[in-house]
Amino acid sequence: MNSGGFIQENFSIFQASHEGSWAILAILFLVAYFLFRGGKSKAGTIIHMIARLFFVIMLVTGASMLIAYQFAYFFFIKGLLAVLLIGFMEAALGKAKRNENSLGMLFAVLVVLVVIVLMGYGIIRF
Repeated sequence: MNSGGFIQENFSIFQASHEGSWAILAILFLVAYFLFRGGKSKAGTIIHMIARLFFVIMLVTGASMLIAYQFAYFFFIKGLLAVLLIGFMEAALGKAKRNENSLGMLFAVLVVLVVIVLMGYGIIRF
């Protein structure tokens, strides 16, 4: 069995895992961010590490779905935005942990997250 067949046969599993990891990741990010801003560094670090696990889950399932979509341009751009979002999330959490001004990064996270979600629900199409 080739990998393309495996992905096609299990596409709904990848999709459900991907959507769920996005939802959990958004919640974990916000919890970690506000824990860091509230001075709860140890708890924030634990949540941040769990969020990193969901980064990996999201990337693996997203890459699998990208293969299933045969690297369609729209989904490739969405994947690039998702990688950019992970970078913004890491930067925002790092700044929050160091008690630096992180509102700009938080705003960037929220904007890119909204764009990706709108792309996922088909509201933004090209």
